[in-house]
This record gives sequence, structure tokens and C-alpha cells, in this order.
Amino acid sequence: QVQLVESGGGLVQPGGSLRLSCLASGLTLDNYTIGWVRQAPGKEREGVSCIGSTDSVTYYPDAVKGRFFISRDNAKNTVYLQMNSLKPEDTAVYYCAADYLWERVCGSTSGASYWGKGTLVTVSS
Repeated sequence: QVQLVESGGGLVQPGGSLRLSCLASGLTLDNYTIGWVRQAPGKEREGVSCIGSTDSVTYYPDAVKGRFFISRDNAKNTVYLQMNSLKPEDTAVYYCAADYLWERVCGSTSGASYWGKGTLVTVSS
């Protein structure tokens, strides 16, 4: 059974940093494109980063570019999202998602085959 488990969320002040982790079981992570998608209360899902399987190409939308950094440790079957210079508008539940196909993760906010249950990030003073 495939499971993706996010951790690392919490309350942080504006300007602070958090590192989210996504631990996979039941699949070999290095065969998959992995992405992070967030959803704020009352808003639609928004993709915030993704990383390819074979060449680890990364993608970030303008809203987080230069502040968020995705990485993977295949030996630990874990993907990380380092979030710096956090803003109140980054407050959301953050989900990790996995799929064989890049476009299902990086081109869609709902197309991936596997999803975690999310971790809440709250940016507030």
C-alpha cells in the first residue's frame, strides 16, 4: 500500500522558515515526480513546487520562486520543501503528491495518483 506522509508544518512568524518532509512507503520515490500542492481556507489548490524523477528538474510558480526549494533524498525515500521568508499568504495545508508522469504533478493540482493527508502551515505574528 502506497503512503505519503507529510510532516514539519506548524506556526511560524512572518519572515521565518520551515522545512516540510514527505516520507513515502510502498513505492520507490526515485521513479516518481513529486510535487507540493497547498490549499488555503476558501481558496483553490495551488501547486508550489515539483521535482522530476530522472533528472531532478524543478519547477516553482512565481509566488514562491526564490523562497521555496524542493529536494529529494532517494536513499531516505523522502522529499523536502524548504520554505524561507514565509508570508501570511503562505498559510495553507500543504500536500505532497506523486506520479510517474511529470504533467500529472507539475501541470495539475489534482491529477497525481498518490497524495498525502497534508500538514498545516500557519504564518502569523
